[in-house]
Amino acid sequence: MAKVKFFGVESIPLEMHKVRIVQKLNLPPIERRLEAITEAGNNTFLLRNADVFLDMLTDSGVNAMSDQQQAAMMIADDSYAGSATFTRLENKLREIFGMPFFLPAHQGRACENILSQVLVSPGSVVPMNYHFTTTKAHITLNGGIVEELVGDAGLEVVSAHPFKGNMDIAKLRQVIARHGADRIAFVRMEAGTNLIGGQPFSVANLGEIRQVCDEFGLMLVLDASLLADNLHFIKEREADCRDLSIREITRRMADLCDVIYFSARKLGCVRGGGICIRDEAFYRRMRGLVPLYEGFLTYGGMSVREMEALTVGLEETMDEDVINQGPQFIRYMVDELVRRGIPVITPAGGLGCHINAMEFVDHIPQARYPAGALASALYLVSGIRGMERGTLSEQREPDGSEVFANMELVRLALPRRVFTLSQVKYTIDRLTWLYANRRKIGGLVFTEEPEILRFFYGRLAPVSDWQTELVARFRQDFGDSL
Repeated sequence: MAKVKFFGVESIPLEMHKVRIVQKLNLPPIERRLEAITEAGNNTFLLRNADVFLDMLTDSGVNAMSDQQQAAMMIADDSYAGSATFTRLENKLREIFGMPFFLPAHQGRACENILSQVLVSPGSVVPMNYHFTTTKAHITLNGGIVEELVGDAGLEVVSAHPFKGNMDIAKLRQVIARHGADRIAFVRMEAGTNLIGGQPFSVANLGEIRQVCDEFGLMLVLDASLLADNLHFIKEREADCRDLSIREITRRMADLCDVIYFSARKLGCVRGGGICIRDEAFYRRMRGLVPLYEGFLTYGGMSVREMEALTVGLEETMDEDVINQGPQFIRYMVDELVRRGIPVITPAGGLGCHINAMEFVDHIPQARYPAGALASALYLVSGIRGMERGTLSEQREPDGSEVFANMELVRLALPRRVFTLSQVKYTIDRLTWLYANRRKIGGLVFTEEPEILRFFYGRLAPVSDWQTELVARFRQDFGDSL
């Protein structure tokens, strides 16, 4: 990895790439932003991109491609079946992960659908370090039960623990003892726990889980969507892996798993996904669902141009100077916010900076969705679109009771190679002002609440006139500034 020290006092992340294509941005005035967030039902997912200045909603499908990926798209073989493009992608995945079988899909949740239909049955149990929204939905829709076994440190907001995504091995053994090994559908590990701050797990922890799986004859499945960030943290934080290359760490992790699935919208920086499988019998059980739900076996709902770009993107993921840019920008933002006393998840994880709404707006009860309210307020004062990762992202119990999240977070994703440092500093500045005026933020209530994945398209309204008051204070402090 390139190591560059600065002579001056300030130490900042240094991009190991240059920008060759730009896209014009638009920052509407705050009065239009108030109209826009009202039209969107205070759900940042429903904002029109034309009304968004910096889109930090997600890193899914919005990472910047490299010049080599763009060039690769021009040589795609668009045959419906037997495409040479598929063969190149399949060979690259075999080279990196060492698994002989691959099924393409249009994105990560399509992989979850196939896995859940084949492996999950009513009453079966899926232990995991922590759930992701669509993962849990697919498992429960097929009658399964999710058991979250992240270590205690994983739910600590402020921590110095390097691997807060680790699974608690004692808890895993307890779950197996309580339910019986025959009821365990599979054990799932998520590389970079999305909902609790993008926190990584260690290779050592994965090895301990493998030992338990071997002891009880269980399948170990890795969600590798955020693998790139997890690899960076392993290289940086795990002593036994410090002298290994990223490629060697990747293979060490893969050798411990039976199945690896991923969203290429995150891993590889394109739009697609896939499932890598070690066992042929299991591959054959899943294979028929690809042409049923996705497309033929050699494209699986993906554009062949994206598949060519993915082949290059996977190889670029093995380059430390490529995968470290995101975590370095996130750490810079986290460190600056900590210095200003603004509550965030520490240590800095992958995917994005996570604001601790439970403390930021501690006057708003969870029943009034503090993370959703904070995401709405941040858009209002900055034009920045973040994502609620709290109680809004949960779903109600069958009896209608609310499930309160372990954490109330606003995730500010930093898609790879997309934003500049000045834009990160603008985000820090607006968060600093908002924190000083946080008592003006109020809660939200649902006006339209879908039963499934409500955070995607539900609509809410403010419980008072707090948004108008926030706009007035903004004008008082910023004058005619956008």
